[in-house]
Amino acid sequence: MATIARRDCVKGLLGLAASSCLLGRADAAQESPVPAQGIGRRFRHLSYSDIGGRPDSVQVMVNRGHLYVGHMFSNGVTILDASDPRRLKPAGFFTGGGFTRTHHLQVAEDLLLLANGANIVAMQSYDNIRGYFENALADSITNRKQFRSGLSIHDISRPAEMKEIAFLEMPGLGINRVWWTGGRYAAIAAHFDGFTDHILCMVDLNNITKPEIVSRWWMPGMNRAAGEAPALAPGRRVALHHMITAGDRGYGAWRDGGFTVHDLSDPARPRLISHINWCPPFPGGTHTPLPLPGRNLAVVADEANAERCAKGTFHTFIVDLRVPENPVPISTLPTPGERNFCSLGTFGPHNLHENRPGSFRSEETIFATYNNAGVRVFDIKDAFAPKEIAYWVPPAPRRLIDPRPNVALAAKSADIFVTTGGLVYVTDWNAGLNVLQYEG
Repeated sequence: MATIARRDCVKGLLGLAASSCLLGRADAAQESPVPAQGIGRRFRHLSYSDIGGRPDSVQVMVNRGHLYVGHMFSNGVTILDASDPRRLKPAGFFTGGGFTRTHHLQVAEDLLLLANGANIVAMQSYDNIRGYFENALADSITNRKQFRSGLSIHDISRPAEMKEIAFLEMPGLGINRVWWTGGRYAAIAAHFDGFTDHILCMVDLNNITKPEIVSRWWMPGMNRAAGEAPALAPGRRVALHHMITAGDRGYGAWRDGGFTVHDLSDPARPRLISHINWCPPFPGGTHTPLPLPGRNLAVVADEANAERCAKGTFHTFIVDLRVPENPVPISTLPTPGERNFCSLGTFGPHNLHENRPGSFRSEETIFATYNNAGVRVFDIKDAFAPKEIAYWVPPAPRRLIDPRPNVALAAKSADIFVTTGGLVYVTDWNAGLNVLQYEG
């Protein structure tokens, strides 16, 4: 096993191609076991947490030396004391109640904004993960239970506590993601009764205990109650996954509906500047729209949403926004290829580190999660020729938390948060949270 320590051999150890690095063996098809802490290049593994026995983790936020981790299946948020990143300790737990999923959250100004919505998987049986991704949300739930739908706001000035100070009800199936880095307005992806799926909702937080919806915006065909006809073919889902803002611009990811740029100078009247959709020919799933305003670029990740590459290869695009009325994709980030990831489960992009204030921020170095291919770091100084410069691949989980059938027992790296000191917190839908040190 001595060859594992040789950095120039790591890619060979993970791959299936012939290499003299493979433990000195001529048989390249026989890989060495992946160590418990994963394997990669330019990363050091610091610690692991099963998040207090709730290892199904999605979004992670940092405030006052504590982590706030939203769960995919466990109906709640876990607070971890991260004062020593090598020894994370559970410090608290909040739940919105049964069948209420709170997997996405935002933290700023000692406040936490939390998405509340239907725990769809707990209510509904899917044959596989595609059942969720290829149907309008309104048509996806036929076994509806009672749950909370809306935005809850929490005082976290005492880090181990989440004191709810407001709840903004949104009648419907709830919120998917929230974008808020402080200030007056939050951009929210929410479902409202009468609509097919999540739409854009701008919320005014001027009076933090009485938040107010000031506008809603949706793609044509989403307002079923108003008689709008679907704009996409069956099997294609139009839904705002989430929006990220920069200045008075908003950048939206609409799953199979593509990528939008909005003028938000008047949050009460969002105005569409442009819309582009590369699905088809690409398989869709547009998930994360990361603006790089200093370079007039955006990095846009399409979420891989089928097992074993059944829908083809999902990509992360670099989009030229010098003319915001005419966005142009100019390249894609390299697809990891050091092993046959397609054979292992869900492979391809999930999320990006989103350059939040107070975190690591760069318009040249991009951190991303790639499901069973783990964490990937890309250098995009040359936006036309991005290159991978580091990676970390976790081991497969010991068991599945995901209750859906036909889901592979494989890593599912979900969300990522990178600190200014290069600490990397990375979550997994089934396998808890890992802390890495980036050594780039």
